[in-house]
Amino acid sequence: MDLLAATSTVAVSSYALLSTVYKSVQALYATPTETPSPPPGLRQTAAGLPSVDVIVPCFNEDPQILSACLQSIANQDYAGKLQVFVVDDGSANRDAVGAVQRIYADDPRFSFILLRQNAGKRKAQIAAIRRSSGDLVLNVDSDTVIDADVITKLASKMSDPEIGASMGQLTASNRNDTWLTRLIDMEYWLACNEERAAQARFGAVMCCCGPCAMYRRSALVLLLDQYEAQFFRGKPSDFGEDRHLTILMLKAGFRTEYVPDAIAATVVPDRLAPYLRQQLRWARSTFRDTWLAMRLLPGLDSYLTLDVIGQNLGPLLLAVSFLTALAQIAVTGTMPWWTVLTIASMTMIRCSVAAFRARDIRFLGFSLHTPINILLLLPVKAYALCTLSNSDWLSRKVTSLPAGGEERLAVHQANTRRKAAAGAGTDDAVRRVDLSRRPSGLVTSDNVCSGE
Repeated sequence: MDLLAATSTVAVSSYALLSTVYKSVQALYATPTETPSPPPGLRQTAAGLPSVDVIVPCFNEDPQILSACLQSIANQDYAGKLQVFVVDDGSANRDAVGAVQRIYADDPRFSFILLRQNAGKRKAQIAAIRRSSGDLVLNVDSDTVIDADVITKLASKMSDPEIGASMGQLTASNRNDTWLTRLIDMEYWLACNEERAAQARFGAVMCCCGPCAMYRRSALVLLLDQYEAQFFRGKPSDFGEDRHLTILMLKAGFRTEYVPDAIAATVVPDRLAPYLRQQLRWARSTFRDTWLAMRLLPGLDSYLTLDVIGQNLGPLLLAVSFLTALAQIAVTGTMPWWTVLTIASMTMIRCSVAAFRARDIRFLGFSLHTPINILLLLPVKAYALCTLSNSDWLSRKVTSLPAGGEERLAVHQANTRRKAAAGAGTDDAVRRVDLSRRPSGLVTSDNVCSGE
């Protein structure tokens, strides 16, 4: 009986000590520092600016959501050359999204690649990369809306040739829909402005998140074969492409960065079941790539080692604390008050610090994430660790179009230019996209940002 109480006390005390050290150091390094101004004339002239290819893979996407995504790309203020490749990955709703494609049919910046069969997000990206030629490549998810200056800001960061990848800050575009979307939006903010911001201090962001990440094409081409042919225990590994590509960039000697004022708003799950499926997929990809990342740690700053320990050992200690506390209640009928008070105190301190740093009192409500983490996310991570060989996407229905070959590509490219401001010739039913749920802090982000 005493052994259970002692084990629970030791585990939760170790968790508190590790979390205190890890989060304190993380907060120190995540504190913004003065950054150099963008190169003169970045906004005013295209002279000397790198060309940028934007790649938007989509699969059974809602036409209005896809339209909002493409509209945000078309409205970019970037002065350099811009090309957009929209890759339809064997969607079953091509008739519905056809209206969206017609909106940009006369814009020479837009090309549409149609894959006959669903090949997965990674291969859809690669299909576009191999047809593109820009100096920089920006991956944007089809359910993501980017601010008008995102490409300008990310390209400015990429002016340093040692940087292989950079990411913007993520928010939840549907933040106000449910209590869960509000929690996820806060989770994104913490992941970006604590975890990524601290990692960026050493040029080693460990995951440039899929919804909005820019890559140097010359580095991307060198890594493309490795990126395409990822295997785990002899089986193809198709999800977690953003984390894997980031690790490959670091392994090749490039820096990876975070740009907090390049804002991208993405749609997040509004119900628990899709959220947990997403977290399961992300957990599997994180565990898989952690082994690869650990080989890089000796060559990186010691903080990154603390970061990996904190993210992996911390949840383990928390799980042991909770399980031994439950066992103590069941066997002895006594309440493990030290465990309860320690976890509650750590939660409130973290939420208070986040509220102070974000200047937003709503972060006090993030305390609700702790019971969700303990009761749902920790079991999901344990299950992910036991089923690492499973590569099911879980949240997507794989479809194929009528037979006609293993894969057929139809590339539609415009022949005449359409002015960005022109409204003639568009499908009003698609162009009228409801952005009223976009959070007010946008012009102001699936462990988060770990997978797609």
